Amino acid sequence: MSTHEAVARIEGDVRELIRRSGIDPARDHAEMRQLVLDAVQEYDERSLHGGLPVLGDPGDAVRSILSVVAGYGPLQQYFDDPEVEEIWINQPSRVFVARGGAAELTPTILSADDVRDLVERMLKSSGRRVDLSSPFVDATLPDGSRLHVVIPDISREHWQVNIRKFVVKADHLDDLVRLGTLTKQAATFLEAAVASGLNILVAGGTQAGKTTLLNCLSAAIPPRDRVVTCEEVFELRIPLRDVAAMQCRQPSLEGTGEVPLRRLVKEALRMRPSRIIVGEVRQEESLDLLIALNSGVPGMCTVHANSAREAVTKMCTLPLLAGDNVSSRFVVPTVAASVDIVIHVALERDGSRRVREIVAVPGRAEGDVIEVADLFVTRAGRLERADGFPPHREAFERAGYDLAALLAQGPR
Repeated sequence: MSTHEAVARIEGDVRELIRRSGIDPARDHAEMRQLVLDAVQEYDERSLHGGLPVLGDPGDAVRSILSVVAGYGPLQQYFDDPEVEEIWINQPSRVFVARGGAAELTPTILSADDVRDLVERMLKSSGRRVDLSSPFVDATLPDGSRLHVVIPDISREHWQVNIRKFVVKADHLDDLVRLGTLTKQAATFLEAAVASGLNILVAGGTQAGKTTLLNCLSAAIPPRDRVVTCEEVFELRIPLRDVAAMQCRQPSLEGTGEVPLRRLVKEALRMRPSRIIVGEVRQEESLDLLIALNSGVPGMCTVHANSAREAVTKMCTLPLLAGDNVSSRFVVPTVAASVDIVIHVALERDGSRRVREIVAVPGRAEGDVIEVADLFVTRAGRLERADGFPPHREAFERAGYDLAALLAQGPR
């Protein structure tokens, strides 16, 4: 019997022990590891008495069995690698990862059955499904990673799998200063803006770090506030004690029971929120968020946009998707009155994430154009103070901040 066969035999024993004990391999990590350690140790001791080959490295055997039984098989090595930010499968023989914002093709080769089995295992804990009637799925894995799957005939031939790992590199705005995402002055101002209750929009492209920035901004919310979050799937990690988190729900096989993001935003207003945070606005839910913000409930959200000004424009057009009775005459002044600060963050060519600009929305509009004022802009690759000022100076004063001191320009 080869070492490979020995590991397979131990794996079979472990699976039987799992069935008997009722352990959930995806959640009971400590119990699962101990079970595998005991099984490998027992086999190793029996092999000393002859009849069974000696394991070359029991530690390797433990890692191999855990990756197959409790992890994600050939992909587990990328989940365990802290440098890997994202994993995606274009076809079974082409598995990619991203490290430091740069994509690379891995040597991992799967079969079509391997891909389907991995997706089934990943979806098990979420209760979501993917099939011909629902060819797309978004789900959150137990470790916080986000899974997105598309199957044929929406995709051409193979299952398309994306896993965006939950990699904690920053919890507070000071962490982003340390990483070079923004300057200390900008971070201090944003912390004051959040504490003062200003409405903030975080804009950027895919993988720019919008959710991370939103999490860091949330850390500046006063601890007494009650926060209600609305997301497509759970991604936000708000470090406060009073947080009510909601995510959307897929329709059932009969096509009923779907809970879209727009419904969550409406329900959030009934939950006594001090703050509302929406993971990302893409469609008509932007109207309900604007109405919530305009009703006096402070909030934050993210949106895909290539600049702060484009983000403001997008917030003026997305609500029009809510119905023919929604017009620009209502939306534009509502955006001007509801959005206070827009932050644009981008993924640079070297893989780093940087805030490129922070603008204020003073509340004035001329026709369909909303006025914005530059607070911080990028000059020569560095985020520097501009000449603008944010609205609601009195909110900063009530929260105990000196706005002029926060935005005082140092020597250039």
